[in-house]
Amino acid sequence: MRPRVFLAVGACLLMFGSSPIIALSQQNGGGNPEAAKIKNPIPVSPESIAAGETVYKRRCAACHGVDGKGGPPKEDFLKAASNLIDNQYDHGSSDGEMFFVIKNGVPPDLVMDGWGERISDTDIWNVVNYLRDLVKKSK
Repeated sequence: MRPRVFLAVGACLLMFGSSPIIALSQQNGGGNPEAAKIKNPIPVSPESIAAGETVYKRRCAACHGVDGKGGPPKEDFLKAASNLIDNQYDHGSSDGEMFFVIKNGVPPDLVMDGWGERISDTDIWNVVNYLRDLVKKSK
């Protein structure tokens, strides 16, 4: 296991009080029921969406594309970045699950590193609101 996995597992334990095995299996099983219970505390507003767009373009667009449609991997051994506007989220599609993935990454291999403390929770929720808006506009 790489050291980052321990950080993500530790974050799971702190947030949800689950065992590492449960936390990892929930995340890899197509969703995270505990994370799905988390409600977005940031109301959707033009200000939140604009703030989320700024963070997204700075932190997420390099992998997921400016349009959110994903892209080729940065390194040959990695998978392509997920399409974020197709409403087919591999790790859960609730706001709480999206927040969890952005904050903690995608264990066990961490194909996407979690942003942890490098982005505030408010900024992560703004990104979730921005992605919801991006999906709406893409239809």
